[in-house]
Amino acid sequence: MTRSRSVPVLIIGAGGAGLRAALAAHEAGVEVLVLTKRARRDAHTSLAAGGVNAALGSRDPDDSPEWHFKDTYEEGYALADAEAVEILVSEAPARVRELAQWGAPFARLDSGAIDQRFFGAHRYRRTCFAGDWTGRAIIDVLYSRVAAAGIEVCDDQYVAELLVDPDTGRCFGALTFDLATGEHTAFLADAVVLAAGGHTRLWRRSSSRRDENYGESMSLAARAGASLADMELVQFHPSGMTWPENVAGTLVTEAVRGEGGLLTNADGERFMSRYDPERMELSTRDRVALAAYREIRAGRGGPNGGVFLDVSHVSKERILSRLPRMYRQMIEHQMLDISTTPMEISPTAHYSMGGVVVSSEDSTTGVPGLFAAGEAAAGVHGANRLGGNSLAEILVFGARAGSSAAAEALGLEVARRPRAVIAAASEALAARVRPGPELARVVQRDLRDLLWEYCGVERDAAGLTTALAGLDQLDARAERVDVRVDSEGWVDLAQLCDLRAGLLAARATVLGALARTETRGAHVRSDFPDLDPAQRVSRVFTGADLVVSVVVRPTPSERFSAVLAAEPLPLVPGRLLE
Repeated sequence: MTRSRSVPVLIIGAGGAGLRAALAAHEAGVEVLVLTKRARRDAHTSLAAGGVNAALGSRDPDDSPEWHFKDTYEEGYALADAEAVEILVSEAPARVRELAQWGAPFARLDSGAIDQRFFGAHRYRRTCFAGDWTGRAIIDVLYSRVAAAGIEVCDDQYVAELLVDPDTGRCFGALTFDLATGEHTAFLADAVVLAAGGHTRLWRRSSSRRDENYGESMSLAARAGASLADMELVQFHPSGMTWPENVAGTLVTEAVRGEGGLLTNADGERFMSRYDPERMELSTRDRVALAAYREIRAGRGGPNGGVFLDVSHVSKERILSRLPRMYRQMIEHQMLDISTTPMEISPTAHYSMGGVVVSSEDSTTGVPGLFAAGEAAAGVHGANRLGGNSLAEILVFGARAGSSAAAEALGLEVARRPRAVIAAASEALAARVRPGPELARVVQRDLRDLLWEYCGVERDAAGLTTALAGLDQLDARAERVDVRVDSEGWVDLAQLCDLRAGLLAARATVLGALARTETRGAHVRSDFPDLDPAQRVSRVFTGADLVVSVVVRPTPSERFSAVLAAEPLPLVPGRLLE
């Protein structure tokens, strides 16, 4: 039995983008409902530590949206959707000030203005912050607003499929199952906003936690007929924990390097002298990640497959003062005192620059009734994300997606909601509960190992071809996964759905990486080490069959193109870059 509920606007995902979309839709005068598979306030957004970018000019009055555009567009290797970047930098100041008015505890200057600091590759200080827990502060404020507005949030709801009318191609809701009871619910809606994150959990080492960011957004959208772009563009953070297994990939903050941390290999050599002798440990994220990766692959890694980050030469007093969270993290998970013992770290998959193709103006996806925002969507970051822009993105485009969805719902006179589509989706979901010789967790592990080995920090044609063959085998194994109900509820089914989503997202990623025969930003091809100006294009995959096309990104408007001719970012001695 499948129950049903109707609501004008349905939001899938309760992170920053989803909650901001819900508030915008509510402000437009429509009823909203938010679905999340995790506990409330437990969104991935809450893990974001660094800050949120906005050209406020609190410390540097010369900063402006134009300079913010230049830094973002150039750091993305000219592959970002220029219109999306223009919107981001123009609207971020208002969104941040709005958040502050709602009670976000941003650090303040003596004047009362929001304080700002440098973040990697920024010309000016434009990153607003709340200690080292900015993401948590944003989630807390947004949830308080959502609760005050009376917006319903349904947790423990796993979205298994988007409901699409085969005659019109219109998305009219989503089918879910309850993670505790297994009950199927068809949430029927006039407009659906997809804001369920990226796909970085598909790599062996990832800053995402278990059961999140398996590519659910991408898979749901593609199976509904939407397109995916730039899936091969994945940012690898240079420093993640290497052990124990349950926390492998958890971020080791770059502030450790900023406080004088030294990178060494198993031979005790400060290896950055071979990769960036001028900046050494203060080099950019992509350079440090690639350097560490190459050291490990060359056999100069530690016992857990990493390199070493050492602050034992820094006074314990300073460590406890400047890196208190990091000190506690390593004690808690490894019983390791970083004031006396080096940490073993490794690059870790951190952010999806690619995702669902959307219109920068209104977040539409090309599927009527379906919108997308946040890390689920492609376009803003190009080939490399500027630190601090992800939190700005969820605020700016979350609000736009919610407003657009509300307008869609208010303007819709009649919507078809075929019962046959709902019944078929529910029957297909129920059919996945069956015995089998494979376990979803084991196949997931093999998928993560496959992408790490052959589509990781550095790629080549031979490895990517091997990855495609491996995906074929994993697809077959996924059809034989054992799914049953136990004392933990419907966890097996959720893991299988994660696996199916991940396999589709992984295939688009590998196909995109194979087609991009150049090195650009976070995408590094050892067999094509140079940037190819002719490949300032996006590979777009449409539908569940991933039909490929090539799209040339638009160029900046006259207002913003002028700033691109300005002098490059000056090197500030001692400043950590991303």
